[in-house]
Formats: sequence, C-alpha cells, structure tokens
Amino acid sequence: MDWISGVQRAIDYVEDHIGEPIDYEEVAKCAYSSSFHFQRVFSILCGFTLGEYIRCRRLSLAGNEVLGTDDKVIDIALRYGYDSPESFSRAFSRFHGMSPSQAKNNKAVLKSFSRLSVKLILNGGNMMDYRIETQKAFKLVMKRKKVSGKQELTAAEISEFWQQCGMDGTIQALCKYIPEDNIFKDCIVGACFGKDAADKEFPYAIGAMYNGKPVEEDDLLVEEIPAHTYVVFPCIGKMPEAFQNLYQRIYSEFFPASEYQPCGGTDFEAYPSADVTSPDYRCEIWIAVEKR
Repeated sequence: MDWISGVQRAIDYVEDHIGEPIDYEEVAKCAYSSSFHFQRVFSILCGFTLGEYIRCRRLSLAGNEVLGTDDKVIDIALRYGYDSPESFSRAFSRFHGMSPSQAKNNKAVLKSFSRLSVKLILNGGNMMDYRIETQKAFKLVMKRKKVSGKQELTAAEISEFWQQCGMDGTIQALCKYIPEDNIFKDCIVGACFGKDAADKEFPYAIGAMYNGKPVEEDDLLVEEIPAHTYVVFPCIGKMPEAFQNLYQRIYSEFFPASEYQPCGGTDFEAYPSADVTSPDYRCEIWIAVEKR
C-alpha cells in the first residue's frame, strides 16, 4: 500500500470512531506505520497534530448537534469523549467562542472544521536532490526515548529530549563511539523506529554509528539496525523550518511520483553539529524504502 492511500485509510478510521476513545496505534496501523512515525509525518504535512485534528473534528460535530438537535449538552459532551459538562464547555468555548448553552439559546453562528481528504495534486517540475543508499545491517549506540504509541505525540517532546541529551553529556558521550569510516560520517542521528520496532514503547532514539568499543555509560545501549534501502535527502537551511519544508516535499511531491515508498523501517535524521539556527545549516534525512 502506498503512503497516500494509507493516510486516507487512517483518516477514515478516525472519522469512523470519532465518538470513541481513539487508539493512536490503531490509526497508524491503517497506514502500515508506527504511531510515532505516523504522528510526526501527519503533523508536518497538515500543520497540526493528529490530536488537534481529532479535537477540532469532535468540537465541530458537537457544534452541529448543539444547534441542530434537542439533545442535552451533557449527552453531547459524553458522545464526544468529555467526561463532564464543565470540561466540554471549556473546550467548546475555546473553539467556537461561546459556551454550548449560549450557542443553543441564541442559535449562533459556529465554526466548522472540515474532514480531511487526501488528494494527489501534481504541480509543475520541481527539482529535489536525493540519492539511494543500500546498506547492510549495522549497529547504533543510542539513548532511547520512551513514548506511548497509544497517546498523542507533540514535537515538543522530541525537542526536549534533544535539549536534555545536549545538557546531560549524552551527545558528548556518543561521539566517543563514532567510527572513522561510517555512513553518517561525524553526525549524531535521530532514529525513528518503524512499525517493526522490537519495543514499541521506545520508538525514538538519539545515537551514532557504533565502533565496537565497550559502552561505559549505563543509559546507553547498542542495537542492530536491519539492512535497508534508503532514500537520502540533503536538507539546507535554518531548523526547524528547513526540516519541516523538506519533509512536506518528500511526502507530497517525491513519494507520489516515485517508484519508491516508505517501508516502515528505521528512518534517520543526521545532524553534523548543534548550530541548527544557521541559514546554511546542512543535515540529511534518511528514509527506509522499498519499491512499489
């Protein structure tokens, strides 16, 4: 299944279960992806998180029922996952600009948040630089981040993890294990484990290619990355804007027109330094792929 149809299946699943507790892992399975990876790419492509999409759709549909039915506010609140009228009223007011009772009594104009529909739109010939790398299995020394696949993921969690690793000496420690000759050169990488990750509670890690020396740090571990073919994209510019723009182009331009598609393997972001605010900053995005 290609990425575009997978995303549509995931959106359809959300809409079919919009009034129920939504398991983010089940959503991601519809796109043959891990929860972590699907949420990251979804937010980059759409400009809002999966959790924000779900909340906005629920409040939009709830507004329709407040105005269009005689149902009690408490019944509508429970129908869309709110455990009390108070929590529903607060969320409703933030979204619509008025409380449910004000909307019902005044027949006010409310806001609507439309259902997403994935469409392939072909624009004229844009150039993208990339290369294909076929790699044998290799080992990565890393510190892993625990993220529940069943819950919403925010970009702030990953950013905080990088800041923590920069402050507690993790990045410096990883540099000791980088071999002289390796596919990532002197880069520290963010590893995004795919749907076949051995432990789904740890879908992300910060690491480096491993030179085989005994690991001295208790919070670092070594894991083998399976053999994969990768499409590698150079990214140039200030982070995170350049990073986000490139990811949007990869999934909206490159993959729809390519013979390759994401395969759910381990993806990497390779960073040569911490100078990410430079307009000339250079890094790479490695995406595990397979042919259609």
